[in-house]
Amino acid sequence: MKRRDKKVSPLGGDLVGVPFHKPVLLHECINGLAIKTDGVYVDATFGGGGHSAAILQQLGKEGRLIAFDQDEDAIKNAPDDERLTMVHSNFKELKRFLRLHDAMPVDGILADLGVSSWQFDTAERGFSFRFDGPLDMRMNRFAEKTAADVLNETNAEDLQKMFSLYGEVRNSKTLANAIVDARNTRKFETIADLKAIATANRMGEEHKYLAQVFQAIRIEVNDELGALKEILLQSAEVLKPGGRLVVLTFHSLEDRLVKNFIKNGSFDDEPVKDLFGNFELQFKAINKKPITATDAEQRENSRSRSAKLRVAERI
Repeated sequence: MKRRDKKVSPLGGDLVGVPFHKPVLLHECINGLAIKTDGVYVDATFGGGGHSAAILQQLGKEGRLIAFDQDEDAIKNAPDDERLTMVHSNFKELKRFLRLHDAMPVDGILADLGVSSWQFDTAERGFSFRFDGPLDMRMNRFAEKTAADVLNETNAEDLQKMFSLYGEVRNSKTLANAIVDARNTRKFETIADLKAIATANRMGEEHKYLAQVFQAIRIEVNDELGALKEILLQSAEVLKPGGRLVVLTFHSLEDRLVKNFIKNGSFDDEPVKDLFGNFELQFKAINKKPITATDAEQRENSRSRSAKLRVAERI
């Protein structure tokens, strides 16, 4: 048998057979989809292609996979497979593009909300405080607002809210005021600029504090919670009865939204009811409690420690 040449991702690694990046809770995510060989599925966050590769392995010739990613570098990872349709867009445009590609309704939707390892490890993208580089943090590099724009243009009150809500930064007011004072002398441009102010005003362990600060800014730059709400609402419209919704989150803000939506049909702790007080469920939770990584996976991949997986079925 002639050996098939490997297709190497421009981001590094082998996309034929074993993907260059193994996602967190990969088998649990794929099992949650309950894949039918002739089904239509959505990978809402293509990234390194790990989930898509695993889904394609279980699909037959009649199956379809629609994969979304707003990062043009991720799009370059797409394997040459006629069953795969790549969409260069944020997953908040889910319904519009499924209609465009005549792919509704679908049998399953998978959304891994973590930032890809490649994005974290590329200094010029600005996601990680481990390197110096521009304060960017845009998942879609065609978007206008960067992390530098947020720090240089947002008022102190809104900065405080951002750090408190999105990063749970305990001294959010102190940090916000320090940023406003610092930018009066010099605008923020690099990761080093931000680290200098954050570390000078940090509360608690430096690594954890910086992680919280960077998370808050990244969520703001990419409107991550707004996009999550959009895909959850649209999932109820595009999934077949019995179709699966599989969402992997990495912080409590995301997990709370997913949990409430599955349980209540809203993003609040209380269900949405009609004028007569009736409540009609849209989803049934497959796992009552979130699935978390095993001790072995956590040792192998530290990013898996905060991961929570929820699976629901469309009623």
